Amino acid sequence: MNIIKNLILGSGPAGLTAAIYSSRSNLEPVLLSGNEPGGQLTVTSLVENFPGFENGILGPELMNSMREQAINVGTKIIDDTAISVDFSKKPFVVSTERNGELYAHTIIISTGASAKWLGLEGEKRLMGKGVSGCATCDGAFFKEKVVAVVGGGDSAMEDSLFVSKFASKVYLIHRRDEFRASKIMQDRVKDNPKIEIIFNSEIKDIIGEDKVVSIDIFNNKTGETKNVPLDGVFIAIGHTPNTSIFKSSIDIDDNGYIKVHDFTKTNIAGIFAAGDVSDPKYKQAISSAGMGCIASIDSLHFLEDNNLTQ
Repeated sequence: MNIIKNLILGSGPAGLTAAIYSSRSNLEPVLLSGNEPGGQLTVTSLVENFPGFENGILGPELMNSMREQAINVGTKIIDDTAISVDFSKKPFVVSTERNGELYAHTIIISTGASAKWLGLEGEKRLMGKGVSGCATCDGAFFKEKVVAVVGGGDSAMEDSLFVSKFASKVYLIHRRDEFRASKIMQDRVKDNPKIEIIFNSEIKDIIGEDKVVSIDIFNNKTGETKNVPLDGVFIAIGHTPNTSIFKSSIDIDDNGYIKVHDFTKTNIAGIFAAGDVSDPKYKQAISSAGMGCIASIDSLHFLEDNNLTQ
């Protein structure tokens, strides 16, 4: 039986950073790239908040560079997806779509989270061209522009407040007649003169060829549809952590995120989690990369403590 010392699931900033650190620690890591190689940054245009790139860098280019760096320092990358796991035995077992079963002494779960979308054709066509799922990442691109934020929870409130620092006007669109966000966040939004709240409404179409030029808003109370010219649309209706195959094997919170303590340790010794899969709050590429670094070091310490480095 070939037992992998350090198996990494996922190829976003957390997984690839973990791979780089594990390779440099002679852990001979194996990384499963998953069904979304590179993670959410592959559908992001210019990234200006990742250190080291004075003029920014395209999301796909950043992820390709991280992948090549991981390979160059010794990571074995398998372009395959985990479909089931068994953490009840040692070594741990991960079943894949095309490569059968893999056995590992330690596993770093960095499968990320997928943004929830409205499901509109224009949303997909204009992704990275005015449509975004990350206000913190892209808000600064809309200085003195008009934008819309969609959602009714704390994330939508936070996104609206953040982009209002740059945009000249923000439409906050919610399909119900009241928000589910905390009162303090609602009050901050209502007190912001740049933000106009539109209740009982849904975006029915995002219009534009090479960039967003307007949206069609449907009022589900009156049945009326109106066209609103603007420059950007931020979708803030939540994220879904990619944890479905782990739910019966590891502790997960009510929202689907893996529970960790001491930064990356799960309830199972030898299993670690890093990045958006265990981070419901920050969800940034740089914080995910930092967690990937920590998870790798935690894996090394576990292997050393259990005499499994040889």
